[in-house]
Amino acid sequence: MTEEILINFTPQETRVAVMQQGVVQELHIERTNSRGLVGNVYLGRIVRILPGMQSAFVDVGLERTAFLHVADIWQPRETGPDRHVERPIERILAEGQSIVVQVVKDPIGTKGARLSTQVSIAGRMLVYLPQEKHIGISQRIEAEAEREVLREKITRLVPADEKGGFIVRTMAENASDEEFATDIAYLRKTWADIRDKARTSAPPSLLYQELSLGQRVLRDFVNPETTRIFIDSRENFQRLTVFAKEYTPAVLPLLDHYLGQRPLFEMYGVEEEIQKALARRVDLKSGGYLIIDQTEAMTTIDVNTGGFVGVRNFDDTIFKTNLEAAVTIARQLRLRNLGGIIIVDFIDMENEEHKKAVLDEFNKALARDHTRLTVNGFTQLGLVEMTRKRTRESLAHVLCEPCPTCTGRGEVKTARTVAYEILRELLREARQFNAREYRILAGPAVVDLFLDEESQSLAMLSDFIGKQVSLQSEPSYSPEQYDIVLM
Repeated sequence: MTEEILINFTPQETRVAVMQQGVVQELHIERTNSRGLVGNVYLGRIVRILPGMQSAFVDVGLERTAFLHVADIWQPRETGPDRHVERPIERILAEGQSIVVQVVKDPIGTKGARLSTQVSIAGRMLVYLPQEKHIGISQRIEAEAEREVLREKITRLVPADEKGGFIVRTMAENASDEEFATDIAYLRKTWADIRDKARTSAPPSLLYQELSLGQRVLRDFVNPETTRIFIDSRENFQRLTVFAKEYTPAVLPLLDHYLGQRPLFEMYGVEEEIQKALARRVDLKSGGYLIIDQTEAMTTIDVNTGGFVGVRNFDDTIFKTNLEAAVTIARQLRLRNLGGIIIVDFIDMENEEHKKAVLDEFNKALARDHTRLTVNGFTQLGLVEMTRKRTRESLAHVLCEPCPTCTGRGEVKTARTVAYEILRELLREARQFNAREYRILAGPAVVDLFLDEESQSLAMLSDFIGKQVSLQSEPSYSPEQYDIVLM
């Protein structure tokens, strides 16, 4: 399946769309004032150790302190009878201590960044592990003979007395010795620069910043199916060309400066897809639809037949809808970058063969996803449970914020509910304070209700407390907002 990559540059942000067969599969957005932190190396300071959680909070100069668990602390491999004994974090670290750490997970929601003391630096062909002496091969390279050839090639290029290990990346399958040697030299120089900065800097400070999104596209996103990379900025096209010449020469022929009159994302329909990816409802071509709800704990996806009645019997209608939904859900997970626990509620199917076919189609569609995931099949309740590794904020969290009116609930109280709350509050105020008059300030819908259907309720309360009650409409108030003023 052929693939094209579109890169849209503005001074404020970089947006990348991965297209397959003319359809958007993935969206990546990086804003200048909030670049992702994964891969960055910092010199931090331990501010607090929590023995009960076997964790530490580390100040690396970010808005929130970052989190380091004992399992993410690199320790030299020991030999002897005690080599399997794990040391508690309070015996490894001390408060106030300086420490070199790398971000392995961006801050998400209220959680700070997650750290590791095992530094890894990614290149085009290799990942460098300066603290290890190990040569590993990507699991995506499955042929054992090929794995051995690559391992021997790296072993030959790396002197036995030199420190540091390497992991061979998937895209290095057909790489030459010269390409490997160039990558090794670049990675070692990068690590030497990090060590020099660590010796001369005071914590907290940034020692190494991961590549920009545009550069990471050339390093990580390109695969044998990629046919072209469109870039809509002349300046950034030239920058990425220079970068490709030095680090990713195989990608150079794919780079193409987009010169069309219409904006790049508009020309390929990406802007429309972004708007659709923020909607709760996703329509299927057959007439069915999905409802996607993203919560703090998990994401739920509900499949509905909607107006689809185009097959001979109801079982076949359900089966066809679920098959189409399986493919669409897999795409939506990538497009929206949904992670964590995901529950899919396919329409109930009695036929076991239909269930197996839908699950097989779902797994086939998910196979295109480069993010680590697990699918546990249908539960007794007919739900499909799965997990998808959460590496960065979802598209909705990047582009949107909770509604100030409903605070993320997705609904607001009715005008009648607010009116009854006001009546109860008015009664409490009258019992507590002896005012001459009470004035209700509320949104137009609530005031209109008091002037019409609930006018008798307000009059009865006014008679009961023996005070005059006046109304004042405030167009700027939200549907649930109101004030009671004592006159």
